[in-house]
Amino acid sequence: MSQYFNLGDETLWNPSNGASRMFQRQIALFEDELGIPSGIGPMENDECEIAPAAFEAFVHALLARRRRTNHTVLLALCEGFTVTVLVLAERAGIKVDPSQLEADPEGPFEDVQIFAVTARSALTESGARVNELREKVRELGRHMPR
Repeated sequence: MSQYFNLGDETLWNPSNGASRMFQRQIALFEDELGIPSGIGPMENDECEIAPAAFEAFVHALLARRRRTNHTVLLALCEGFTVTVLVLAERAGIKVDPSQLEADPEGPFEDVQIFAVTARSALTESGARVNELREKVRELGRHMPR
């Protein structure tokens, strides 16, 4: 069995029921954390509809939240969800400017992890994390069934 994440007449993703169920639970968690709806509707008869404008706002809020932390555990916990959302955004035609991944955060830093690194090494690590995220999006996009 599988479920469908649709944008109009186009299926963006057709995961197994288990993957879909876990993703939907993560959607609810991130909607709560970000304080905005994801634009991903409820699953009814193994299909859900994605509202493009709301989903685009959610994607940008998710990336803005990611830029406001350097906490390695928090980033690791969010990574798989973020990669999956970015693949869906790409398939939905939502433009995510790669510079958005590295841009200065809008708003204050949250959940900051204090550790002994120089500013230069922190920037280098941040750039490396962004490059890794981009590669994971490309790789997952090749393996996510439509």
